[in-house]
Amino acid sequence: MDATNFVPPATAAGRGRPLNSPAQVLLASLIGTTVEFFDFYVYATAAVLVFPTLFFPNSDPTTALLASFATFSIAFFARPLGAIVFGHFGDKVGRKTTLVAALLTMGISTVVIGLLPSYHQIGVLAPLMLALCRFGQGFGLGGEWGGAVLLATENAPDGKRNWYGMFPQLGAPVGLFLASGVFWLLLHFMSQDALLSWGWRIPFIASIALIAIGLWVRLSITETPEFQKAIDKAERVSVPVLEVFRHHKRNMAISTFMALITFVAFYICTAYLLSYNVKVAGVSFRDALLVQVYGSVLFGLSTIAAGKLGDRFGRRALLLGSTIILGLFSFALEPLLSAGLVGIYAFTTVGMLLFGLNYGVIGAALAAPFPTRVRYTGSSITFNMAGIFGASLAPYIATWLQANFGLSYVGYYQLAAALVSLLCIFAARKAEI
Repeated sequence: MDATNFVPPATAAGRGRPLNSPAQVLLASLIGTTVEFFDFYVYATAAVLVFPTLFFPNSDPTTALLASFATFSIAFFARPLGAIVFGHFGDKVGRKTTLVAALLTMGISTVVIGLLPSYHQIGVLAPLMLALCRFGQGFGLGGEWGGAVLLATENAPDGKRNWYGMFPQLGAPVGLFLASGVFWLLLHFMSQDALLSWGWRIPFIASIALIAIGLWVRLSITETPEFQKAIDKAERVSVPVLEVFRHHKRNMAISTFMALITFVAFYICTAYLLSYNVKVAGVSFRDALLVQVYGSVLFGLSTIAAGKLGDRFGRRALLLGSTIILGLFSFALEPLLSAGLVGIYAFTTVGMLLFGLNYGVIGAALAAPFPTRVRYTGSSITFNMAGIFGASLAPYIATWLQANFGLSYVGYYQLAAALVSLLCIFAARKAEI
């Protein structure tokens, strides 16, 4: 964490309170997003392996999977609402308090999913309750991401903003690793039938432990120096979301679609690939999850590398390079996924390494254009709007394209997203990234 290069002043904003240490800042930003993304990816995994059978049993397998992916998408439409609500309080009250509330919202929704009855027990109410809990997950995550990025970047010393901004992003691969790993381990100790019957509930309910750790870490930190300065200078605004929409519409539009490839590429490489492996390629549950565990490790390593490369070469250069190569890589999707398990691993290797380079700096890039007084709201809205356009329906669209037109069209879908993002990177001013 290179704490030796950062010597903070003795007090925070001259008020006699000690500043957070680099270790506190980075751990608090990492642990919170890890918990949030673990909860999020546990649902994504269950949406492929479990929910089609338990909550949509009266449909044929493809229709049941598409229905399950439809509930998966609900969270992405809830995320901008969470971004507006939590962003408002994050820019008015502070980053710390808001992050605690977001973590609790996400955590409670996840635990309740683990307690839901199935369709066979209460009928149509079961998928409706599942959808409501999924909405709660998205609402909480909508407020989590922006605050975690600001907690890191607003505490960063000069020259290390991308490195600090990488840590909340690292929560995504760690959360994916834990979520996939838990299901993989469960299948080593129980049968597939037992998993479908009751074992799937364990990851959802066990997230209580992670939530408790996250809350303990979050409650131990103080407010960020930049936000404290905004308080001291009376720079806070009454309704941050109104200022964002009045004065930062261009930044929001460009940033939203600049991150389009970030979301499309990730959900093709994870949720869609998991469903393809199990439903089309005939890979066993355990082997399909092992692919995802392997991909999460590569994702984490390249995310860490992105933090260093972004500070050395600049976020813009890294985003440009990763977006261009992800677009070119789209043409390899069909031949690799058609080549059996070896090709699937090759696709995962290249796809997750490239994606991590993009994802590692996108957080700092989306926060950069907004002033401190509306940064929580502005960055959260753009990130989560990008989630609607890029992620909410990505597994659904990819599954539908593959079923109706073939695998090559899934690659064309990723290529289109890369081209849109590339245009937005060029449209953004250098200072805005």
